[in-house]
Amino acid sequence: MIASRTRWQAACGLLALVAAGSAVASAPPATASTDDLTALLARTAPNADRHVLKLAATALRCALQRPELGIKAERLGVIDYSRPSTEQRLWVFDLARQRLLFEEWVAHGRNSGGNRTEHFSNRDGSFMSSIGAFTAQETYMGGNGYSLRLDGLEPGFNDKARDRAIVIHGAPYVNPTMARLQGRLGRSLGCPAVRLSVSRPLIDSLRGGTLVFAYYPDPQWLQHSQLLSPQCGEAGGVAAR
Repeated sequence: MIASRTRWQAACGLLALVAAGSAVASAPPATASTDDLTALLARTAPNADRHVLKLAATALRCALQRPELGIKAERLGVIDYSRPSTEQRLWVFDLARQRLLFEEWVAHGRNSGGNRTEHFSNRDGSFMSSIGAFTAQETYMGGNGYSLRLDGLEPGFNDKARDRAIVIHGAPYVNPTMARLQGRLGRSLGCPAVRLSVSRPLIDSLRGGTLVFAYYPDPQWLQHSQLLSPQCGEAGGVAAR
């Protein structure tokens, strides 16, 4: 336990240094720090897919090296859209306190699929979910109650999120009991909607600069994502889909 805590503190300390723009933090190989963080995330959320966590750690590592993105190192949100909506597929990690805050169900857009999320878009009016890395920004009260605006960081994949009003909000149709009866959660207009009972604390845990990483094994995104590229930011985006 002591060794595990020491490794976590070392990884979080490295992330904090990167966030501060330290040359010392960028000196170690990125793969080493990413693997270290991945192992610790996997221990905290054993039900999450380790490969997805590694990609999320990679994106966070890269984003923290780009201060213009305004990412905070203390927390991380991960959505795994490769899982069906009837399963918990949203995790929120408190990196500073070395714990898992939420393991939740999350809805996808109504045109993205039934129980499984299969189609994604960056276009307004598509009513589809978007994949890639986002920053969780400010909260507001809207038609769906307390909501959290997202800014997409992936050109061509989710950078229209704010214009599309893709936000995190609570919704009555995110009901695991009903999902078991009907074979899927209810669906949104593209937003990652969560249970009403957890929406406010979950939103508050993310707002103000947390990276939210939404995964799906989309070959085009995996190839072109700037935050997943070995050069961190040198890969090209694609046209809006």
